[in-house]
Amino acid sequence: MRHGKKINHLGRTASHRSAMLSNMASSLIKHKRITTTVAKAKALRKYVEPLITKSKDNSTNSRRVVFEYLQDKESITELFSDIAEKVANRPGGYTRILKTGYRHGDNAEMCIMELVDYNELMLEEAKPKVGKRVRRAKAKPKADQSEATSVVEEATLVEEDHTPEANTVDSVVEVDASDDAVQQTDSSGPDDAEEASDKASDDAKKD
Repeated sequence: MRHGKKINHLGRTASHRSAMLSNMASSLIKHKRITTTVAKAKALRKYVEPLITKSKDNSTNSRRVVFEYLQDKESITELFSDIAEKVANRPGGYTRILKTGYRHGDNAEMCIMELVDYNELMLEEAKPKVGKRVRRAKAKPKADQSEATSVVEEATLVEEDHTPEANTVDSVVEVDASDDAVQQTDSSGPDDAEEASDKASDDAKKD
């Protein structure tokens, strides 16, 4: 029974397995993307990610520790110069496994293993899109309000221009109405007829 044995031996001896993982890690660091089986990719992920974390500390001791695993000067230079700057703010999870189907022949499950920070297409999609429509939508009501205020101001100016004429017309109408009222009181009034009859009766008595 193999209870508790989490290491995938990949059908190879320990020396063969370590050499294979070292070569695959060097290829991944140089080319940023490799094609392999899913089983090898999962084993490589456990092998290479601690080395990438170690590269964040650019010291002589860190370089010696990583060189013990990779045994490749070009990979060490690339890892501690370019890759370390890219992954400086990423707390782990430096690799991504993309499954591509099954291999013809042995039907092994294949995949593409890549460094996350070097896939520009996925990085662009992951960026939050800043909506400019919100700013334009906010600018439109301001323009409408300014137009509305200008229209209201023009209307008030027009009303002020026409108000004196309206006042003069109202005054003329009031004067005409007062004259008509005076004429009506002079022409027809029962009190005046009674006074005239009283005067006539007084004159007759005197005579």
